Amino acid sequence: MKQQGSTQHLEQSVKSVVVFGGLMSVEVKPKPIERRPLQWFNLRGRRVGLWAYVVMRLSAIGLVAYLFLHLAILSQLAQGPSAWDSFVATAKSVPFLLLDIVLIVGILAHGLNGIRLGLIGFGIGVPRHKVMLWVFVALAIALTILSALAIFGETHP
Repeated sequence: MKQQGSTQHLEQSVKSVVVFGGLMSVEVKPKPIERRPLQWFNLRGRRVGLWAYVVMRLSAIGLVAYLFLHLAILSQLAQGPSAWDSFVATAKSVPFLLLDIVLIVGILAHGLNGIRLGLIGFGIGVPRHKVMLWVFVALAIALTILSALAIFGETHP
């Protein structure tokens, strides 16, 4: 009984059978995966490539948001020197400088992952794409630390 059910399922899922030189090839329709909306947030069993994808998308959203914020801040130039001077005083505060570090992390994550994806798209480094990802992560961490030292060293001697 159980075998008959599985045979019926196989017959329903087989789209066509093609015979080439005595060999048989079977095309099977992919069974749709049923996922509940909350399963998207299940972090178990996710591969590193998915995390690179998520970081790329989140950093892109953050960089676009920063672009609009940057344009809004530059509009203060039209309000005169006193408005700009008050902004510069705020920009030198520690919380604002920490946001600069977050910006640098976003730029490095997005830029280096984009370079990695471009190289993979051209067929360079495909067999070692995970190693390349971790090398770029280490490079991003090192450049972030150097940037943080430069930012805080310049403003807080």
